[in-house]
Amino acid sequence: MQSKNDLVMELGEDFPEIRDSVRRICEQFPGEYWRQLEQEERYPDDFVRALTEAGYLAALIPEEFEGSGMPLRAAAVILEEIHASGCNAGACHAQMYTMGTLLRHGSAEQKARYLPEIARGELRLQAFGVTEPTSGTDTSRLKTTAVRDGDSYIVNGQKVWTSRALYSDLMLLLARTTPYDQVAKKVDGLSVFLVDIRESLGKGMDIRPLKAMVNHNTTEVFFDNLRIPADSLIGQEGKGFRYILDGMNAERILVGAECIGDARWFTKTAAKYASERRVFDRPIGQNQGVQFPIARAYAETQAAELMLRKAAALFQAGQPCGDVANMGKMLASEASWHAAEACLQTHGGFGFAREYDVERKWRETRLMQIAPISTNLVLSYIGEHILGMPRSF
Repeated sequence: MQSKNDLVMELGEDFPEIRDSVRRICEQFPGEYWRQLEQEERYPDDFVRALTEAGYLAALIPEEFEGSGMPLRAAAVILEEIHASGCNAGACHAQMYTMGTLLRHGSAEQKARYLPEIARGELRLQAFGVTEPTSGTDTSRLKTTAVRDGDSYIVNGQKVWTSRALYSDLMLLLARTTPYDQVAKKVDGLSVFLVDIRESLGKGMDIRPLKAMVNHNTTEVFFDNLRIPADSLIGQEGKGFRYILDGMNAERILVGAECIGDARWFTKTAAKYASERRVFDRPIGQNQGVQFPIARAYAETQAAELMLRKAAALFQAGQPCGDVANMGKMLASEASWHAAEACLQTHGGFGFAREYDVERKWRETRLMQIAPISTNLVLSYIGEHILGMPRSF
């Protein structure tokens, strides 16, 4: 008969070997490393290199293309442990989900050309050019165009919040190939391209850093008559929006896993501090006003993790998972934010001291309320598409 402890291990510590390995890697990159990066506004090259050499950034690339061929849940565990260790995967996580569009919809030639080099760490596919300054979350209204011209496409437009573009060799780009007013459905006429940044810079592509509250190396990207080869197109012209949907679902699940990791770091850090910090001759964790928010955040984290596991299982089985993936991401981001608030409040003034790393992690996890999809948009989707209420916008 299975004991209670065995059951907890089964539910709470899947892929234990991966978890242990990731934790050992993260031990080499303590808080001081991340604080120094922020101060100098640098990219975590050493951290990304360590994950690449361990094979973790190739987790979802099939073995036939020299990857690890792991399930999505294993990739989620990798990112969860990175964040639970106090590190941040924002510099490299995109390779896991952007690669999926190439894998599922690229030609045999494209996959054979790029995937092995990505798996070996010789190429970085970290940049995802979707969001634009004027359209935001309304992807169907993006204005970047790609016009066929013989054996090329001519790209014009602008992308924003394109993280890691200055540290990536390739960019997955979504652009309109058929004007908006000429399509039957608003999501038609969008196409996906795999753009070689190395060949494009200075030839119609300009990348400018966009300073932000967190050190995610985000940028603005400008296209001015950039000519790219016609074989940069992934799949069929005009079907790009459908191609990136699977990638977006994977993105929701993986980012949700990062939130779970953040929440674990916050609750562990807060509980430890609350047990050790003494004010008025007693541990502050003895006070329910301190203890209960931490406990509630822990409960929310456990529940959100189950939703994300369901989403990962559906994704792996090839079943529709958009509803669950988006709800899982929303619940996980809220759990991590509540844990962050409880941790910061527990630390009081020391929570604002950089040496504790609470304020850094607090800023980083706040982003998840907005990206890669805002909480309000998820709620709108639930209201309209799941509950059948009138469209709210």
